Amino acid sequence: MTRTLLVIATISLSVFLLSFAKETRQQPPKATVKTLIIDPGHGGIDPGARGDFSNEADVSLAVSIKFGKAIEKEFPDVKIIYTRTTDVMPGNKRTKEEGLRYRADLANSSGGDLFIAIHCNAAPDLHHKQLTGYKTGTVWVGKGRKRRKVTKRIPQYHHWTTPNPANGTETYIWAVNKNEAKVNSINKTEYYGEIDSTADTNLEMPDPSDPLEKARMLIYAQQYFRKSLSLADIVERGFQAQGRTYRGGVKQRNDKGIWVLQATGMPSILVEIGFVSNPEEEKYINSDSGQDEIVENLVSAFRSYKQKLESKTIGASQ
Repeated sequence: MTRTLLVIATISLSVFLLSFAKETRQQPPKATVKTLIIDPGHGGIDPGARGDFSNEADVSLAVSIKFGKAIEKEFPDVKIIYTRTTDVMPGNKRTKEEGLRYRADLANSSGGDLFIAIHCNAAPDLHHKQLTGYKTGTVWVGKGRKRRKVTKRIPQYHHWTTPNPANGTETYIWAVNKNEAKVNSINKTEYYGEIDSTADTNLEMPDPSDPLEKARMLIYAQQYFRKSLSLADIVERGFQAQGRTYRGGVKQRNDKGIWVLQATGMPSILVEIGFVSNPEEEKYINSDSGQDEIVENLVSAFRSYKQKLESKTIGASQ
């Protein structure tokens, strides 16, 4: 009797373990960020916006490297891929357009889970003029046979410019009317689907011309939009908490320079860390203390985003 009970117990335990193992294999991997693409704006032949003593390419690179190192220290399991690590056009390309395509292609072929571009903002100088007096001069008036010279007082002006006082941060996501481009970029990744997808990454890419696959990719693009919006909002709120100037929250833009946001098949944001055209802010974004604060906020935003992602509180609709 004892032996019979022992056999039954052994069989029951084996069935349970097999069932548990099968169930475990079927569980999708936890949603998280395994590969982070950090894209320092501009570079090489393209210095970007210029300030009194620095340019956008150099500042963006310095902050990006510090950001990447901070992520590596706190999240050693996260793989960091930079689109550039020196003052060159990404991929040593010859034009800005080729550089932009290299950034997107690198992100997509690397199977990135998140794309963060770091840039600096700029605003044109303010132009002023002031009436300083008049001088007498001869000018032509009228047309045809009535055209004649007359003597009149001509106003004289003093013209000058001053630096634009615009300052603060801005964080961008791709515009919703670019969803079609985002769908096409998803098809260029080595795999696509939710981050916690169980799909075999060695499978061939589905045909994007198939209406069902097209619809599926559109759903993913919408989820990426929600995730991008969530991260961008965390970034902007963090800058506000640090006392940076609030410029209206998360924004969408269709400019050519934002093309990488819809060309990358993953959640993606572009962070303008400050105005290099503003003398005071230029000093801040070039200083160690200023860059450390910027990086602290970016890391904090990444941490919050990753936690929300793993708890499935963003992009959860299927």
